[in-house]
Amino acid sequence: MRLWHQSLISRLPRQQLLGQHREIAALRGNGWGRPHATVNYVFQYSPYKLYQFHVLVMKEMQRRGYHPDLAWLEPTYRGKKCPAYQTMKQVPLTTPIYPEHNAEYLAICLHNLAGKGIFLD
Repeated sequence: MRLWHQSLISRLPRQQLLGQHREIAALRGNGWGRPHATVNYVFQYSPYKLYQFHVLVMKEMQRRGYHPDLAWLEPTYRGKKCPAYQTMKQVPLTTPIYPEHNAEYLAICLHNLAGKGIFLD
């Protein structure tokens, strides 16, 4: 499980983009707070940041003609098997959404993609 660097979302191949949507949906649902080495940093922030990142992914999906479930556009929605948040601290949109998505993280993501035979630069 990985959140790709924010700047790569618009350039990800179909499989990685749709996989990103599934992984974020899992994190927003019952996966919230479950340790996973590559995404533990998201739990340091309000779930609203993950919602903001998910919106970025869903907008790219829609731009490409995919139709993600619009229920995910509700910040408190956590999927069909997880109760919605009753309250959620909204935080301002920052660029990048997660400060961990820095130049070093971008290089790690590009290296990971290259290992899959995907070269974006």
